[in-house]
Amino acid sequence: MAWFKRTEKGIQTATEDKKDVPKGLWYKSPTGKIVDQDELAKNLWVSPEDDFHVRIGSAEYFSILFDDGFKELDAKMTSKDPLKFTDTKKYSDRLKDVMEKTGLKDAVRTAVGKSKGNDLVVCCMDFAFIGGSMGAVVGEKIARGIDYSIKNKVPFMMISKSGGARMMEAAYSLMQLAKTSAKLAQLAEAGIPYISLCTDPTTGGTTASYAMLGDINIGEPGALIGFAGPRVVKDTTGKDLPEGFQTSEFLLEHGFLDFITHRKELKDKINLYIDLILNQDVR
Repeated sequence: MAWFKRTEKGIQTATEDKKDVPKGLWYKSPTGKIVDQDELAKNLWVSPEDDFHVRIGSAEYFSILFDDGFKELDAKMTSKDPLKFTDTKKYSDRLKDVMEKTGLKDAVRTAVGKSKGNDLVVCCMDFAFIGGSMGAVVGEKIARGIDYSIKNKVPFMMISKSGGARMMEAAYSLMQLAKTSAKLAQLAEAGIPYISLCTDPTTGGTTASYAMLGDINIGEPGALIGFAGPRVVKDTTGKDLPEGFQTSEFLLEHGFLDFITHRKELKDKINLYIDLILNQDVR
C-alpha cells in the first residue's frame, strides 16, 4: 500500500516560516463568487460575476458621487452618554471602542462637493458604527446638513444604511425621527430637491422617517428595506411572507420606491434628476 505513504519529502516549510494569506485580499459574495478586492473596488464594490452590491460605507459612497474631493461638515461631532447606559458594557466604553476600530466619530458623515458639476450635500450612514443606529448625533448631523442645503440652496441627498434607533439613547434616539422629518419639511418649503437612497439594510426608525420622505426614493439592487426585519414580522403576524419580501425589487413593485439603480449608474441618475428638477440643460 505504498500509495498511502510519502516516498519523497518534497518541499517542506517549517511551521514558524509559514505565512497566512493576508486578510482582505479576496471577497466572497453570498452566491459563492470569489473576487479580488482590487477588482471589486474598481467595479465600485459590485461583484462583477453576479452583480451583488457589497455593503460599503461613507468613504466609498463619497468617492463614487463627488467629482474631485469634498468638504466634510461637523466632522468632530461625537455622541455622549446622557443616560449612563450600561448593559453588558458601558455605552461610553463602547463608543470609545467603536471609534478606535472604525475611525469614525458616529454612524453618519455629511459632505458637500461637486457631483458632475452640480453642488450636492450628501449625508451617508455607516453600518460599521453600531449597526448604523440612529442616535442624537445622527439626527443632529442630518439636521445641520439640511440647514446647510437650505442656506446655500444646494440639493440634499441621504444615503441610509441602518438597523434603526440606538437603544442606548432611548427617547433621545426616537426624538430624531420627528426632528429630521421636520427639517425635511423645511427643505421642501424652500423648494430644494431631496434625494433618498436606501441601501442594505434600511430598517427601523430610519425607514419610518427620513429614508422614505424623499422627493425621489431610490433603492440599490437586492437591498433589505423595511421597518422590522422579516423574522420579526413573521413571528408577529404568524404568517409566511411573500417571496422577496422587503427587498428593493418587492418595494418597487408595490410603489414604495421610484426606481432601483445599479451603483455604476448612481451618479449619472442622481445628476440627471437634479438637472431636470432645476431646469438645467441636460443635453
